[in-house]
Amino acid sequence: MIASVDVDYRLDATLAACVIFRDWIDAAETAHFVDRGPPAEPYVPGEFYRRELPGLLRVLARVPDPLTTVVIDGYVWLAGEERPGLGAHLYEALGRKIPVIGVAKTTFQSSRLSIPVLRGGSQRPLLVTAVGVEVQDAALCILRMHGPSRLPTLLKRVDRLCREA
Repeated sequence: MIASVDVDYRLDATLAACVIFRDWIDAAETAHFVDRGPPAEPYVPGEFYRRELPGLLRVLARVPDPLTTVVIDGYVWLAGEERPGLGAHLYEALGRKIPVIGVAKTTFQSSRLSIPVLRGGSQRPLLVTAVGVEVQDAALCILRMHGPSRLPTLLKRVDRLCREA
């Protein structure tokens, strides 16, 4: 199973969502989970993962099926492999057993390991990074995902789950 995860912040809580699907081309989820946790840690530049990682781990713990890949909204690597982003920290927290693919919508200026992916006729690429899988293969997976627009259907779905929960 593949999981796509995202986090949204409220004054009184952190909401993490997870959408589960079987294949990259799936148009619909097989299941979803939402976790409401305590408020996030304050944002510290360069340490974004401290805000998101606890919520992601809580919602992923709700998934009963073994995962083959986790897709995050963000970067796996911030510069080179010497500067881990949220995805690299998640990969470590998962025991280096489940590949993590990062899909970022905005450019992080020092990211050197991202592959731009153009979808749906958009001129603005999604920026794909990965750990536990070759980044070229990860980019092809994101390209194959269902949906006619820049952002794949199931990545939009997990974003909405966070915001509407």
